[in-house]
Order: sequence, then structure tokens, then C-alpha cells
Amino acid sequence: MTVKIEASSGGMPHNTIMMYGLIVSVVCIYLTYLNQLTDTQWFAFFGGIGAIAALWWGSDTIKHLCSYGLGTGVPSAGMIAFGIGAIAMVFATKFDIATPIVAIIIAGIIGAIIGYIANSIVNMNIPVMVMSMCELAIVGALTMLGFSAMCAGSFGFNNLVVAAGSGEVIMAIIPELGVIVQSGGPLFGASVIGGSVLAVIFILGAMALQHPFNACLGPNESQDRTLMLAAEVGFLSMIAVAVMSYAFIDGLSATIALVVSLLGWYYTFTQYVALSKRDAFMWLDAKPIREVGGK
Repeated sequence: MTVKIEASSGGMPHNTIMMYGLIVSVVCIYLTYLNQLTDTQWFAFFGGIGAIAALWWGSDTIKHLCSYGLGTGVPSAGMIAFGIGAIAMVFATKFDIATPIVAIIIAGIIGAIIGYIANSIVNMNIPVMVMSMCELAIVGALTMLGFSAMCAGSFGFNNLVVAAGSGEVIMAIIPELGVIVQSGGPLFGASVIGGSVLAVIFILGAMALQHPFNACLGPNESQDRTLMLAAEVGFLSMIAVAVMSYAFIDGLSATIALVVSLLGWYYTFTQYVALSKRDAFMWLDAKPIREVGGK
């Protein structure tokens, strides 16, 4: 028998959060396609906003699932979500404009299977397990897709596996050896996936998904504070992705993404501090601990 523990009462219904998060995430990821239509990379930052919307939704899903006495399961749920998301996201990038929709479908199917195994074979017996794993898998896929699109300027497979500007092929003839040497061409090792940037995005997204409920869990956990922290750590991850994007997109586009992420982080951080002061029993401006023999 599994006993549900109410983490917080009131606030926005979970299904409403899911609807907002899913719609905003998909729309923002699709807005990165404006780069192809305008032959620029200025709109790459929308991918980061889409990823944050997914993380915002996912943090409430984590709370919804772990309110059934699974507090120590928060990290594992986040890692499983992004493991599934990575599979669905990479597979879906071959479908061009349909990539976000295919990613959602594939992630949802795999997540539901994992949830069923956890409930019916491992016997965890959590009523919301199947639905929650389905949601978290989609969150993982959309987060990785959004951050990858922000880094590469597009969510297309070719943009993620080929370094920008690496299409030129240089031929050199060496008469003494009687050979022709070819250099240049597509560079997989310097791409988002080939350069292991996707692995960094995996960790950034998984940590951002796990942290909000873990940090706010307690008798006075409040939905607005938890969701604000989700947005704050999402923008913090977006800052790191924006810095990495300098290696793949033009400097102006990367700077736009960096400025947007910095402004978003500053606003959400100040709001989270204000909500923390609101919910705290007492707020003390503590001073650094004095060292032995210090003044």
C-alpha cells in the first residue's frame, strides 16, 4: 500500500501546468525554425525558453510523483527521464519539421513502458507512476531538444552532427608519394553531438529537473516558490548552454541568447529570494564563520 503525502495544497492544478508547459515548450522550439526561414541564427534562444518551459512543468510532475513517499527517488526519476529523452530526441531529429512532435510521441511511449514495468513488475504500486514517467520522459526529450536547438541554431539532425562551416573540402596532391590528400568536409567531432555537448546538456537539464522539489521539499513547501525555483535553475542552465553556443553559431546570436538567459535568471532569482523570505519563519543576514584566531 502506498500512502500519498500532500506536498502543498492549493495553487494551479497539475494538469493545467502540464498543458501550459507542453504548449509553450513546443511553440518555442518551433520558433527556432525561424532561423531557416530568415537565414539567420538570431532565434536560437527560443530553444532555451522552450527547454525551461518543459523543466517548469517537469518540476511539478516530480512533486506529483514523489508525493507518494518517493523523496529519495527524485534524482533517479530525473535521470531516467533524460535517459529516455535522449533516445527519443536523437531519433526524432531525422524527421525535420516534425521533430518535436515525433520526440513527444516516442518519449511518451517509452516512458509509459518504463512506468508500467516499475509498477507492475517491480511492484512499486504508485497510482501515478505510468502517467508521471510518461510526462517526465517527454520533459526530458523537449528539454534536450530545446537546448540543442539553442546551441546549434536548429533541431535538425544534420545541424547537430556537423560543425557549422565545415563543408569546404581541400584537396592536396603530393607527387613524391603519388597520393591525393583530402581534408575538410563535415566535422562530426566538432558538432553538438560529436563534441559531447549533448552530454553536458543532459546533466544540466537533469539537475535542473531534480533540484526544485528537492530544495523546497518540507512542511512549508509552496507551489509558486517551487515553480519559481524551477524557472531560475532553468535559466541558470540556459546561461551555460548560451556560452557553449559560441562554438556553433555566430557571435551575435549567441550573445542574444546569453543576454536573454542572464536577464531571465536575474528576475527569477530575485523573485525566488522574495518568495523564500515570505515563507521563512525568520530571515537572518548571517555573517561568514570566523576562522580560528581570526577577528
